[in-house]
Amino acid sequence: MVLLLQSRGSATAAELATELGVSERTVYRDIGELGAAGVPVYAEQGRLGGYRLVDGYRTRLTGLSPDEAEALFLLGLDGPAKDMGLDELLASATLKALPARSRPIRRFHLDVPGWFHDAEPPPVLTALVEAVWRDLTVTVRYRRRDGEVTRLVQPYGIVLKGGVWYLVARIDGDQRIYRADRILDVTAGERFDRDASFDLAAVWAERADGFVRRMATVQVTVRLSAEGRRALRHAVEPPAVRAAEQTASEPDDQDRIVVRLPLESLEVAYHQLLCLGPEVEVLEPEPLRERMAAAARRLRDLYQR
Repeated sequence: MVLLLQSRGSATAAELATELGVSERTVYRDIGELGAAGVPVYAEQGRLGGYRLVDGYRTRLTGLSPDEAEALFLLGLDGPAKDMGLDELLASATLKALPARSRPIRRFHLDVPGWFHDAEPPPVLTALVEAVWRDLTVTVRYRRRDGEVTRLVQPYGIVLKGGVWYLVARIDGDQRIYRADRILDVTAGERFDRDASFDLAAVWAERADGFVRRMATVQVTVRLSAEGRRALRHAVEPPAVRAAEQTASEPDDQDRIVVRLPLESLEVAYHQLLCLGPEVEVLEPEPLRERMAAAARRLRDLYQR
């Protein structure tokens, strides 16, 4: 009640009763209890009257536990919050911290996974979130291309990228990133002392950027039409789009430009650029150009039947 009056300025007994889900008689009783406890609340008479706090009075009691306060960072992310098992905690924090008429969770929604993506969260996600929340070391059994490995790690954060969950953890003083859907088993251990200087967003940005750079093993030179330039961002990763902007030539008489794209492999480049159809012409490397030309001939034969 104090938080509502503090945020609104004033409220009638009927408004408070509706907001708090109690009767007006309960409101009258609790107003008296607040006054007896030393909270400077008073009633104003008249058509615009209601209960108010003495100007300048602020309570330091937020009513939020530390976990609830942290959960407020998930406002608008009700889907991911549910996947992590934090939906009830977020709902409790929202009710305590924000009056009903100003809760942004009712006005904004962020739908993180892409279209047609299987949004089923990994089975171990809740256990990982619990370990991150409580600063508990975990032993994880992880599936790699060359088999399974077991690691004892300090979990520092959880990241949702493109509908895929990742665990950011520290092991032997180094930061590692694990795909949560490849973690087969999680066993919680003892509490560890978290490094207060750790910045999850900064670590993720650095590691993700390095990962993309390592993945880009081939350079592809292409000629793009104006439509191809507009559609390029839907075909390749953002670093390749940025590279195209930085290496773009002046438009020719057909408004086409030549750019260089760092891509993962010739196989990936083939599938990514093929979706641009006649809006892209591969110039180099020659094996990729020949493969694109062969695909174009097959398409021509298919549609001339």
